[in-house]
Amino acid sequence: MNKRNFIKNLTGASLGAAALAFVPKSLAASQIPLSQNQATRSKRTFPNVPLITHEGKVLRFYDDLIKNKTVMINFTYTDCTGICPGMTANLKRVYKEFGERMGKDMFMYSITLKPEHDTPAVLKAYAEMHKIQPGWSFLTGTPANIELLREHLGFKFSDPSLDKDKSQHLGVVKFGIESLERWGMAPALGDAKYLAEYVRWMEPNGSRPVLAEMLG
Repeated sequence: MNKRNFIKNLTGASLGAAALAFVPKSLAASQIPLSQNQATRSKRTFPNVPLITHEGKVLRFYDDLIKNKTVMINFTYTDCTGICPGMTANLKRVYKEFGERMGKDMFMYSITLKPEHDTPAVLKAYAEMHKIQPGWSFLTGTPANIELLREHLGFKFSDPSLDKDKSQHLGVVKFGIESLERWGMAPALGDAKYLAEYVRWMEPNGSRPVLAEMLG
């Protein structure tokens, strides 16, 4: 299976035991031009709804947050006592894997599942508590827009009763390069180094991660 097909199949797929335990220089995605057809397709795929960052900036999801960028996206909420703290801690490790790229051609977005509670001020306090660095934004918006994004990004359970329980939300991270239309999804608690390697694999000159090397 080639790289592109693997990445397409990985999105939303159930990962094997090795991937669950060990989930996972480059050409900047912003330097790769989009054809008119690609741009139209991307705008149709990704809702361009307004969101507010933990710094109080109003940004459009497609135009400002993912267009021509390499991104990692997860859903969380600040008063979660389940999987969320662990996801944030592990994504901080992933952040470190990309070093100086963060905030330049690599970005992280954590979207709240409780917009009625997680105001920009609450998200800012949360980000400061976790010492979040530039290139990682915590985002809120209207409940309707959050739900629209959650559905379009593949973060909903097929079981409606389970999906209503926010404490049981999907503990996964979606990653991809918008300009290349390459996307994947993996457990947010997977091995940070391996997850970073899968993101790099999507890039034009990326090489496939080798599990044996990751296990070192």
